[in-house]
Amino acid sequence: MPSKQELLPIGIVAGRCGVSVATLRFYEERGLVTSIRTEGQKRMYTRSVIRRVAFIKVAQRVGLTLDEIATAVELLPNQRTPNAKDWNRLSASWRLRIDEQIRTLEGLRDDLDSCIGCGCLSLGTCKLYNPDDKAAKLGTGARYLLGNEPSDTNE
Repeated sequence: MPSKQELLPIGIVAGRCGVSVATLRFYEERGLVTSIRTEGQKRMYTRSVIRRVAFIKVAQRVGLTLDEIATAVELLPNQRTPNAKDWNRLSASWRLRIDEQIRTLEGLRDDLDSCIGCGCLSLGTCKLYNPDDKAAKLGTGARYLLGNEPSDTNE
């Protein structure tokens, strides 16, 4: 167990990480970080939590869900700062997910040159990509962005 001098109070950790105290509590409830409780039940954190929260923020920024992040952080040591081997093992576990997201974003970027509003929003006014609002038959939402093709509306 770390000494009291090695532990940081929740407010200091939140400030260093750029998150709110409530966010740290939420991360702890989700099992993403752990704290040590004092006799007065105050949360104290090891310095390694700062790096873990930085990872969580980056993972959220690239689009990982909290469930995906939780699965990833299970691979990290709890009471020490991860080393290069730990990070390499972790990054391999979500590289495919990020690659898929990149492909999706590239497809969206490439489709911006065409009429992005046409089938995406199932607008009945577009006679080019969605005549007679046929995309609405496929369901709600951005049908063509969700994977449907205009040919899916042929009867």
